[in-house]
Amino acid sequence: MNFLSKNKNTQGVILAIVGALMFSSKAILVKFSYGYGLDKLSLLFLRMSFAFPVYLIIAIAQNRKSKSTGLSKKDWLVLIAIGIIGYYFASFLDFWGLQYIGAGMERLILFLYPTMTVILGAIILKKKIKKVQVLAIALAYIGIGIAFYDKIKEEQNEDFWFGAGLVFLSALTFSFYLIGSEKLVSKLGVLKFTSYCMVISCIAVMIHFNIQSDTSILSYSWKAYTTALCVAVFNTIIPSFIISSAIYRIGSAKTSILSSVGPVFVLIVAAIFLGEEITITKVAGAFVVIAGVWLISKGKQL
Repeated sequence: MNFLSKNKNTQGVILAIVGALMFSSKAILVKFSYGYGLDKLSLLFLRMSFAFPVYLIIAIAQNRKSKSTGLSKKDWLVLIAIGIIGYYFASFLDFWGLQYIGAGMERLILFLYPTMTVILGAIILKKKIKKVQVLAIALAYIGIGIAFYDKIKEEQNEDFWFGAGLVFLSALTFSFYLIGSEKLVSKLGVLKFTSYCMVISCIAVMIHFNIQSDTSILSYSWKAYTTALCVAVFNTIIPSFIISSAIYRIGSAKTSILSSVGPVFVLIVAAIFLGEEITITKVAGAFVVIAGVWLISKGKQL
């Protein structure tokens, strides 16, 4: 049993980190898509439209395997709520904020959500915040702050605080999603929960687009559609299942803290694809973040 428990924990740690890396690269692709003429709502619509058939097929297949979900009416309401909050509203706010701030700064603000998740877990789920979690969070965010110190100093955009506020709200809404997910993932299983949740999110985005947007979705270049497809596959479909699997194995708090490696990953990707400079402070911050992640991955019974 000890071996099985350790193996499950190791799998969860690996899944959480891989999912975080895939989700983090989204900011880079979103920036590219804006350069190809897409706006926030059109990109979100294309992202969910490409993803929708995959989630719908999986949802139908999972439902046929086990028609009884074991969910109460309250559980269904929670599922609908977190589906709308987690991948519709949080994504919309994030995409909107990226119109005003850089990809690096967006990662720094968005990754406040591990602290929010731990605090919300204590309030909503009555989970005790342990000392090792506090230390790990502190290390991770000190590292992120150091890593993006130069970026913070350089930010001069007058719309910066508006964009930063939008991304902060995105982080907060995603924290609610993670908290709401933990109980339902255990009841439904990873595949069924994720597919149900994402189908709800996709429908919400499609309704929003058809009500508000007056732009023809067929008016963009092939580069715009290709980028949106990549966002759908590599930053939405695959990591959504990976993160749900991590939550199932190690819980929402530990998953969210481990995902603090994401901003460091953006440093490397941004340097390669956007030509951003990697400074000494960024490298130092990366090491501090890794130390925090190492502490969490080795911590027992977090």
